[in-house]
Amino acid sequence: MSSEQPKGGANKNAPIPNNAAVRAADALDSRLGIYGAAKKNLRKVFPDHWSFMLGEVALYSFIVLLLTGVFLTLFFKPSMQEVVYDGSYVPLQGIHMSQAYASTLDISFDIRGGLAMRQIHHWAALIFVSSLFVHMFRIFFTGAFRKPREINWLFGFLLLVLAMVNGFTGYSLPDDLLSGTGLRIAEGVVLAIPLVGTYVQFFLFGGEFPGEDIVPRLFTIHVLLIPAIMVGLVTVHLILVFYQKHTQFPGPGKTEKNVVGLPLLPVYAAKAGGFFFIVFGITAALGGLVQINPIWSYGPYNPGQITAGSQPDWYIGFLEGSLRLMPNWEWNIWGHTFSFNVLIPSLILPGVLFTFMAMYPWIEGWITGDKREHHLLDRPRNMPVRTGLGVAWITCYGVLWVCGGNDIIATHFHMSINAITWIGRVAFFVAPVLAYLATVRICKGLQRRDRDKVLHGRETGVIKKLPHGEFIEIHEPLDPATRHTLTAHEQPKPYELEAAEDANGVARKVKRSDKLRSRMSHWYFAEPIEKPTAEEYKELTSGHGHH
Repeated sequence: MSSEQPKGGANKNAPIPNNAAVRAADALDSRLGIYGAAKKNLRKVFPDHWSFMLGEVALYSFIVLLLTGVFLTLFFKPSMQEVVYDGSYVPLQGIHMSQAYASTLDISFDIRGGLAMRQIHHWAALIFVSSLFVHMFRIFFTGAFRKPREINWLFGFLLLVLAMVNGFTGYSLPDDLLSGTGLRIAEGVVLAIPLVGTYVQFFLFGGEFPGEDIVPRLFTIHVLLIPAIMVGLVTVHLILVFYQKHTQFPGPGKTEKNVVGLPLLPVYAAKAGGFFFIVFGITAALGGLVQINPIWSYGPYNPGQITAGSQPDWYIGFLEGSLRLMPNWEWNIWGHTFSFNVLIPSLILPGVLFTFMAMYPWIEGWITGDKREHHLLDRPRNMPVRTGLGVAWITCYGVLWVCGGNDIIATHFHMSINAITWIGRVAFFVAPVLAYLATVRICKGLQRRDRDKVLHGRETGVIKKLPHGEFIEIHEPLDPATRHTLTAHEQPKPYELEAAEDANGVARKVKRSDKLRSRMSHWYFAEPIEKPTAEEYKELTSGHGHH
């Protein structure tokens, strides 16, 4: 046998090496079956679209959060025991404060790289929550939550809620005046719970506010309980994405039964690895160059003080806004005070908003009666009501968020805070409705434009004068790929009730739920814009051509 290597590869007849590494790999594979699983899954195909990166931003910022959180945990002291500060920050030397606040100052001024780590951690938290929101909007508007992905939508929703709760616990840990103000608001929310509010407050704070137990308990929740749950949810979420195969936008060659894209190895993994370092680099740059949460400017928490113009992190701002918009309604019934001015804006309203978000896949599935699996995504314009509802939700959230800074708006723009509050109250009810109506009309207008493009082609801007003096614009026919994208969507029909009488003339008994579902379905699919049929297209192109 010749020892010369054939061109383009190794000698296939060469003996397989039998060193320790190969024997160890064989032993491991014989027990775990790694080779078979890897051979099958490492070439799995993933579609390529810029919007799919939004979920990756969330994943990578979560990894940055975990890494920087481990560093901060090593130096933070979760204790409310009072100490006298003698660290490097001169303006606070000799001031009485909790160990939690003093250790945060030490991390910021005395631990090498501590301030950068604190700020990277905080910026990563903001990016994480932002990317989760935008990622869920992408899934919502494209219909990626439909069967078989309803459970994965629920996991993503739980991740979002846990991220918001953990963000609140995280910026409450330093025990500075800003975070203490937020904790005071949280205590008021807990106390507003009817019947059990006082008991829950004593359980959380270990006594009268602020007590000495809240920071250690928040620390355990922030670094152990919620992150463990989130890591589990992220793992299951990714496993389901891998198992159920990724959704894809419609296009030539793309069906409900295939995936068109790039293999996991080497292409997708290389792109994902590079994208991780981009996210990490941007987060590190923000942490190093843009100051955030300068706790030394606020001072240690004192229950008798409050920070002027205090604002929470942006994702909690909607709660602040709802509290500020709510009128001062309280009822005294049989010796019990019901604080609707706190209960409604802080618990009932967020409960309605986020329950609607969590349950929407089942709500839409019931209205449409669609029980099929979906792997091709919708273009938002082709589902006007769903898109309108999503924009209305965002508008509602946005109004509350803006009103969370009504005092800042009033002082900076020299406006009446009462006028801003009343504008916010009206906008909370009116703006989402107007946003819904405008979005639905815009979506249907875009559908009509797509229909016109398919039938008449794309406008070129070239004007031609016909022999009899008429001026027309030359239209260029669409390429087959674009035409397929514009016409690939389904056109579902509303749910229809069965005939009032059966074949024997006996009246049918119709359930109220079926009547409601029929009405909801007709509202959901009202005024459909019919896409052009193949016959219409052939007749137009063969009879008249594209001008």
